[in-house]
Amino acid sequence: MKIKQPEPFTFEGGDRAVLFLHGFTGNSSDCRMLARFLQKKGYTSHAPQYKGHAVPPEELVKYGPEDWWEDVLEGYNHLKNMGYEEIAVAGLSLGGVFSLKLGYTLPVKGIIPMCAPMYIRSEEVMYEGVLEYAREYKRHEQKPEEQIEEEMKSFQKKPMATLKLLQGLIQEVRDNVDMIYTPTFVVQARHDKMINPDSANIIYESVEAEKKKLKWYEESGHVITLDKEKDQLHEDVFEFLEQLDWNV
Repeated sequence: MKIKQPEPFTFEGGDRAVLFLHGFTGNSSDCRMLARFLQKKGYTSHAPQYKGHAVPPEELVKYGPEDWWEDVLEGYNHLKNMGYEEIAVAGLSLGGVFSLKLGYTLPVKGIIPMCAPMYIRSEEVMYEGVLEYAREYKRHEQKPEEQIEEEMKSFQKKPMATLKLLQGLIQEVRDNVDMIYTPTFVVQARHDKMINPDSANIIYESVEAEKKKLKWYEESGHVITLDKEKDQLHEDVFEFLEQLDWNV
């Protein structure tokens, strides 16, 4: 069955721009509601989609963090090319890691890492997550269970060098978070089962920004942008953006 896939989006809303970055095995729709909310408040948003995401999982294993970092930079430059000089960045999970990397690599107005990992998970645990993602994707395509199991056997034979590279990226960013002086709003779900929630404390304590804030969302899980407290998250992100020293 052919299913419509999420795609990169750009929502024009005003002179201030926000770059949205999704997580590993996620897609642009994870940030869509938040971006629409901000559009109504006068913000322009753009969300790229990483290579190998929101397509059959066999494509995922062909790419890695370097490819996705290129997608992040292309997203940033997309907003620059549209004429936006000042760009804030918000990222979920792996997107949060990339948002921090942007913070010490290029000029950004503010950084919002949401449920961003700073701890290295074992490759086995990460691999289980990839298998679960692959199986769910195939179910979403409404394939028969027998076919899914056959395809999964084949999928498990594919090399997955991406996971070790992801661990390296997380370590690299953790080692450089203290180079961030940009205002930062650290968002963390209390019931996050995907990452070690203490990551939020590491980010908050390491960032050297004068303006920094950490907020725990007591009823939410890892994909906080789609969870119970999403409306509160929308308001909090907007409030943080409004406090930044925009020139426009």
